[in-house]
Amino acid sequence: MNGVIFTFFSLIYVANNIANLTLDVKFAMMFDRLIAQEIREELAEMPSVAILGPRQVGKTTLAIEIAHGQPSLYLDLENPEDFQKLSDPVSYLRVHADKLVVLDEVQRYPGLFRTLRGIIDEGRRKGRGNGRFLLLGSASNDLLQQSAESLAGRISYLQLTGFTPQEVEAETGDALKALWARGGFPGSFGASSQKASTRWRNSFISTYLERDIPQLGPRIPAATLRRFWTMLAHTQGELFNASKLASALGVQSVTISRYLDLMVDLMLVRRLEPWHGNVKKRLVKSPRTYVRDSGLLHTLLQIPDYDRLLGHPVFGKSWEGFVIENILGYLPATVRPSFYRTAVGAEIDLVLEFEMREYWAIEIKATPTPKLQKGFHIACEDLKVKRKWVIYTGEETFPMGNDITALSLQSFTEELKNYLS
Repeated sequence: MNGVIFTFFSLIYVANNIANLTLDVKFAMMFDRLIAQEIREELAEMPSVAILGPRQVGKTTLAIEIAHGQPSLYLDLENPEDFQKLSDPVSYLRVHADKLVVLDEVQRYPGLFRTLRGIIDEGRRKGRGNGRFLLLGSASNDLLQQSAESLAGRISYLQLTGFTPQEVEAETGDALKALWARGGFPGSFGASSQKASTRWRNSFISTYLERDIPQLGPRIPAATLRRFWTMLAHTQGELFNASKLASALGVQSVTISRYLDLMVDLMLVRRLEPWHGNVKKRLVKSPRTYVRDSGLLHTLLQIPDYDRLLGHPVFGKSWEGFVIENILGYLPATVRPSFYRTAVGAEIDLVLEFEMREYWAIEIKATPTPKLQKGFHIACEDLKVKRKWVIYTGEETFPMGNDITALSLQSFTEELKNYLS
């Protein structure tokens, strides 16, 4: 992802018309978002762009900044007044044909996508093809399917996650520890104190389970879904065992798989698939799961701060998930991430498969003195990996023998950016 010119504001409220937007802002934080320039580039090439991500991750703020300086219209489809304006969407949007239209919480109006297709095609015939609509919504299967079917060839999808170390200049030291402990949601990371950050995350979890998920359709008791989410936190980075979780919750395995699909769709849980291929060895078939935001992981496990995290059993897997999320945020769709594990223990935490079947092997260690097990070397030989890395909690870059390099998360992301550019 290129470009880092975006200023994040903590917004108190947003008026409907961005062209004449009145903001009551609190300049508590100013951060650059790496995805901002990519969104601008996609808008220049496509009629519509969808920014997908969980609530409170900063989609609205980012969209407003991107729309700033051009004729624009903002509609929040959770606002009854804005929703009513689209009772006759064709007529209303024709009036604003010269503007970039930002539609927030677009999953509230799934039938709108077919209408947008007609408006986009009409605009193309009149010479206004690209940069028409910026759509914001939760990443649910229904939303993706409906928009993909109706807007095929007319829409591009981008995912917005929490803050990264580069965005908040937290590459090393205490700032990195704070981001790791609090997670990347703006409301959590930017809170005035650790207690305030914890309160924000507890409120976020409760609101998501009790209000947001039911509004998206699934009728799952909040207490049940919270128990499931907490179980996933306790098994952070482990192989997903639907039968074991089903037994603990008193439901069927197929129900557990449905719960996991929901949490993955909402970008709250990462399902990392195992590598599959012909190496003439028995490979595991179950995915690994991670609570994607490290701050939410710690809240689900009742870990109040970094000091408590240090002595918690999840410490190593928390770092592993934090590193994986930051790496995958840089990857284009052409790079396939997975993990490698055989039945006898040969293992690689993260495998990146580039074009022409070029593999990078990444081992993740939550220690300033990383050591490798024999299984990593065997796995690298199995896959004939081109480059081997160990990402650890220290700051120096040094060789570990056998063409393996140990380095920090920040140094690795720089290596990855340079390789992809």
